[in-house]
Amino acid sequence: MTHLNAIAKVLVAILVIAVTVPKTAAQPPTADTIYQGGTILTINPEQPEVEAVATREGKIVACGSEADLMKLRGETTRLIDLKGQVMLPGFVDGHGHCFQAGLHATVASLLPPPDSGIDSIAKIQGALRKWSTNPLAQKYKVILGNGYDDSQLKEQRHPTRQELDEVSTDMAIMAIHQSGHLATVNSKALEQLGYTADTPNPPGGAIRREDDGKTPNGVLEENALMLAIAKLLPPFNAEELDRIAKAGQQLYAEYGYTMAQEGRSLDFSTETWLRLAESDGMLIDVVCYPDITATDKPMGLDGKWHTAEMKNGFRIGGVKLSFDGSPQGKTAYLSKPYFVPPHGRAASYRGYPILQQEEANRKVDLCYRNGWQFLIHCNGDSASDQMLEAVRQAQKTHGKDASRRDVMVHCQTVRFDQLGQMKDLGIYPSFFGLHCFYWGDWHRDSVLGPERAERISPARTAQRMGMKFTEHHDAPVTLPSAIRILSAVVTRRTRSGDILGAAECLDVDTALRTLTIWAAEQHFEESRRGSIAVGKLADFVVLDRNPHEVDLDDLASIEVQQTIKEDKMIYEKK
Repeated sequence: MTHLNAIAKVLVAILVIAVTVPKTAAQPPTADTIYQGGTILTINPEQPEVEAVATREGKIVACGSEADLMKLRGETTRLIDLKGQVMLPGFVDGHGHCFQAGLHATVASLLPPPDSGIDSIAKIQGALRKWSTNPLAQKYKVILGNGYDDSQLKEQRHPTRQELDEVSTDMAIMAIHQSGHLATVNSKALEQLGYTADTPNPPGGAIRREDDGKTPNGVLEENALMLAIAKLLPPFNAEELDRIAKAGQQLYAEYGYTMAQEGRSLDFSTETWLRLAESDGMLIDVVCYPDITATDKPMGLDGKWHTAEMKNGFRIGGVKLSFDGSPQGKTAYLSKPYFVPPHGRAASYRGYPILQQEEANRKVDLCYRNGWQFLIHCNGDSASDQMLEAVRQAQKTHGKDASRRDVMVHCQTVRFDQLGQMKDLGIYPSFFGLHCFYWGDWHRDSVLGPERAERISPARTAQRMGMKFTEHHDAPVTLPSAIRILSAVVTRRTRSGDILGAAECLDVDTALRTLTIWAAEQHFEESRRGSIAVGKLADFVVLDRNPHEVDLDDLASIEVQQTIKEDKMIYEKK
């Protein structure tokens, strides 16, 4: 009993201290900014919508009711009234090419409607002729344009070298196809490249010929184009390269992106990003994937920037491989022939691989040995077969690592059975669902035929299988518009108004996740971005209307009003 009495006296003493010592609980620090007065969609299933968000030092510190968050308001707190508009987490790039988007913004734009007005060869000539007076054209004696689409031209074909010769015979001209996998060059460019009737097609590429089957007609495919770009692209100086990269970031910001992907970086563009990051020249965050299709030792993988953490808005996330080309350009590697083969090709033509299977296996094994995350460009289902086989072989050798997040990029014609294999192997799909709008009619009538076209970008099937995936724009193949992606994957409307594969339509919630939290997860960034939650970056996009309240066929008309990066506005619609 004596022992119990002693314990009781100690407990009483503790209680006395507890009630007599005054409480000094620290008050929460004030917020730098409180956003309120609109609809805030968090993409956070635990708290899908909130009235207000508070930030401090570029990060989110509270989400909830306006009344609760006003308790964090201090004398210096900015109170941002959303004025009835809609705020979401900043968009995260599932796949694109930020530097090339900047280059597109620098050279002559040859995009067709609705992004620009180039719908004829005469207009291509006019745009190139106009850009020929640009200081860069005059300095480097080359005329550059990007974005023409033969499927949208009145002539329904590529321009010829002779038609580009009408613009100039003194300066080399390169007009790059919207797919980025083909281009047309003029006679001066062919001369500088050394492409003649006797030049064989390079492995993984083609020089298209005139009716004699020998003379180059100016159209270059895949590796024939890559070699041309290496020779014809001007040797821009550091200042010019920096300006191009900054233009790409600004373009992304205008469409609500706070993180971009550099999805196939060459040494000169990697070097540009490193220079900007070192000098605090980043407007948005960029994750970079140097290309290893033609090399095993690209720049950047052995330095401090190949890391899981962003540094000054930049990091190298892994590497990029390309296994085939473009379906709309009819160079993708299919398992069955093209519905209408390109001019001069046999009815059995089904595209071709960039790498043979043995080399594909070696490259993927290299990634496993080094622990590199990889993105592999696979548009055709035969290219997808190549990737699946290469990953299977690598996992036999190195074992399956559940922490890997390797990505099949585009997945245009991926078959349902291949999706199952991707799930088993742990491969993330990144769908190019925008094709439904931009090239859906072309796929149906010329590329794949009605039956196969219905199944392009089978995102809804992937969702039914329990897979996470992203949707992307592949800028500069299309403008980096998350809103245009949203519209395309929800409605699957083509330019003509047809619905291409209604069974593969996504709901708005899922589509938004592919542009935010799932894209963040693909990049190992889900703890930092992709949803509005405490501890994450204060990266936001403000839209004029709520995607959940707009008629589905009007989704594409939603406009980005502001883009906010770590609590600083980096774009505002004028």
